[in-house]
Amino acid sequence: MASAKRKKSVAADPSAFRSEALARALEKQDMAAVALALRNGNTVVPLLSPGPKDDPLDGGEVWTYRDPSTGQVALLLFSDARHKPGNLPPQVGVYSPAWLRAFLTQHRTAITTVFLDIAGPHPMQASPADLLAALDA
Repeated sequence: MASAKRKKSVAADPSAFRSEALARALEKQDMAAVALALRNGNTVVPLLSPGPKDDPLDGGEVWTYRDPSTGQVALLLFSDARHKPGNLPPQVGVYSPAWLRAFLTQHRTAITTVFLDIAGPHPMQASPADLLAALDA
């Protein structure tokens, strides 16, 4: 899925990308704190391909997972690039709350679920509608 505008992307050192507030909220498994962190901070998103190097604000292509047996699409978000499993594309982007709201709104009929830190250490799952409600609260 092509993305809207994003803040940054990186392939070389993804470990520099982290949202401390989101990591703490996921550790507590506190949905209200997760909502607050998503409303007020950036989120790490895996990219299939980054935007052009000469235009750092141009959107890259966000990687989503499509279940081959059901066709359902999941968006994966991370509190820290180090939590992204190695089998995902190596590039990541750091996206704003406005981007997340716009992306979920644009793709709400295609995306069936959103996973936060799917590989741990404190994973959570939410529907796009629940995340949109949290972003708009």
